Amino acid sequence: MKPKINHSGLALPVKGVDWLHNPIFNKGTAFTDAEREVLGLRGLLPPHVHTMDEQVMRVMANFRSKSSDLERYVQMVSLQDRNETLFYRVVTQYLEEMLPIIYTPTVGKACQEYGYIFRRSRGFYISSEDRGRMAQILRNWPVPDVRVIVVTDGERILGLGDLGAYGMGIPVGKLSLYTACAGINPLQCLPITIDVGTENETLLKDPLYTGLRQKRLRGAEYDALIEEFVAAVEAVFPGVLIQFEDFGNHNAFRLLERYRTRTCTFNDDIQGTGAVALAGVLSSLRLSGGNLADQRVLFFGAGEAGLGIADQIAAVLEAEGLPLAEARQRCWFVDSKGLIVAGRDQLTANKLPYAHAHAPCADLLSAVKAIKPTMLIGVSGQGRTFTKEIVQTLAQYSPRPLVFALSNPTSKAECTAEEAYTWTDGRAVFASGSPFAPVTLAGKTHVPGQGNNVYIFPGVGLGVVATGARRVTDAMFIRAARTLASLVRENELAEGRVYPALTRIHEVSLAIAVAVAEEIYAAKLATVPRPADLAAHVKSHMFQPEYPDYCPHGIPQMNLAGVR
Repeated sequence: MKPKINHSGLALPVKGVDWLHNPIFNKGTAFTDAEREVLGLRGLLPPHVHTMDEQVMRVMANFRSKSSDLERYVQMVSLQDRNETLFYRVVTQYLEEMLPIIYTPTVGKACQEYGYIFRRSRGFYISSEDRGRMAQILRNWPVPDVRVIVVTDGERILGLGDLGAYGMGIPVGKLSLYTACAGINPLQCLPITIDVGTENETLLKDPLYTGLRQKRLRGAEYDALIEEFVAAVEAVFPGVLIQFEDFGNHNAFRLLERYRTRTCTFNDDIQGTGAVALAGVLSSLRLSGGNLADQRVLFFGAGEAGLGIADQIAAVLEAEGLPLAEARQRCWFVDSKGLIVAGRDQLTANKLPYAHAHAPCADLLSAVKAIKPTMLIGVSGQGRTFTKEIVQTLAQYSPRPLVFALSNPTSKAECTAEEAYTWTDGRAVFASGSPFAPVTLAGKTHVPGQGNNVYIFPGVGLGVVATGARRVTDAMFIRAARTLASLVRENELAEGRVYPALTRIHEVSLAIAVAVAEEIYAAKLATVPRPADLAAHVKSHMFQPEYPDYCPHGIPQMNLAGVR
C-alpha cells in the first residue's frame, strides 16, 4: 500500500511504531487514547496520557540534573531527534536557559567533540567527492519545501578555527534558533555542511573524525564546488534563502560578493553581526546622549565581523549626510600587525577603505592612546585581550565608554562584564557575544547585553520567507538594526542593557520581520503580493510548537504546510 502524503510532501508513518520513531510526527506519551487506537500504538506506550506541559516538566527535571553543559546539549539534541515539537516547546518556553546550551557557548564545545557525542545524523552533508551530482543527492532530502538553508564549510567555527565536518553543529543550532525565536517552520529548514577537508591535524589523525581525511580544497576547485552547490540549491529548492555561516575570511567576503546579487543569500558573520552590533551602538547613544557622527570606534580584529559592523556604521552615517569616505574615518582597526593605516603593506581589499592616514601603532594599547576612541569593539577571537590598562585608558575619552567583547565562545571574550564595569567604576556600556551574569557594583546592578545575532537573523529570515524575497540587501539589515535599537525599553536601558530582554525575542523577531518585509516591498523584491495587513501576514508564517490532533474524527490527518 502506498503511504499517504501530507501537504509538506512527507509520507505519513505506516506502522504504529513508525509514529514513535519519526521526530516530526512523534508525540510520545502525549498520543491520545483515540490516536493510540487508530494509529496502532496501543501497547507500545505506557497507559497514562501525558499533557505536553507534563512532558516539558520531565524534560526540564532531567535537563537540570545534568552535571555539565555538554551533557545538557546532548540531551536536547537527542530530544530534537526524538520529538521535534516537544523540543521547540521546551526551547521556546525556557529560551534564556536553553540558548547558551543549544548555541553559544556550549555549541562550540559540542562541535569540538562532535565525533564523540554523535548519536544520529542531522542535517545534510555534501563533500568534494560529490562533484557533478549535487542536485541529484540534494533530492535525497525528504522535504521538498525548504525555505531556509544555513551552510558552512567548517573553516572558522566561532573563535575555534577549522573544525571541518564537525562544524555541522553550527547550522543545526542556527536553524533551531530560526524556529525558536522567529517561528520559521522547522520542516522548511535545512542545515548543510560542505566538507572540503580540514587543516586541523588533530582531526585528521582522530579515528572518530566524521569528515574527509584530506587537506582543504582551495582555489579554482573550491570555487567550482561552491558554484555547483549554489546552482544545485537553486534548482532543487527554488527561491530558498541561503545563509553562509562560519566560512574563512578569505572566502566569506568573496562568496558574498559573488552571490548576493544572483540569489537570495547573506553572510551572518558579516551582515548579521554588523546589524546586531550597530543596534547596540545606537542603543548605547540613548545612554550617553551623543550622536553617531561624533563617535570614534576602534575595532580589535579586522575579519568578517569587524568589517561587517564598520560597513553598517558607515552606511548609517552616509544616510545621515556624511560622505562615505568621511563616515569610514570614524572607524579604525587593529589587526594582528597593529593599527591599520594608509600605506601599510599587504592590506586586503576589504581593509583598504579603513586604512586612514596615521602613524603606525604596534598594539592595541598604543592605538587606544593615539586614536582616543569612545567605543572599543572586540571581534578578534582572542580572549582577555582588553586589559585593565586598555579599558581604563578608553574610559578617559568618554563618560560612558562602550566596551563590546563580542568574540565567542565565552573563553574568547576580550574581557568579562565584571572587568569592564569594575575597571570603569560602572560607567562602561558593555555587551558580549556570549552571556555574562549581572554584576553588582557599589549597590547598583548592571545587566550586560548579549550582542547575539539571534536578535537579527531569525527576524530577517522570517521577513524574507513571508514575502518570498528574491534578494537580501544591506538595507534590510540596517532596517533590522534600527528596529532592534528602538525596541529597547527605558527600564532595560536603566539596567545597562543595550538589547531587549531575551524573553521578548518573539516580539522582537516579529517587529524586525515586518520592518524587513516593508523594505522588501519598497525595493520591489517580493514575489508574494503585498497583503492588506502585513503584520498579520508575517505572523501567520510563525510555527507554534503544539501537537496536532491526528484523529479529530477517528481518521489520521496532518497538515504541515503552514503552522503546525
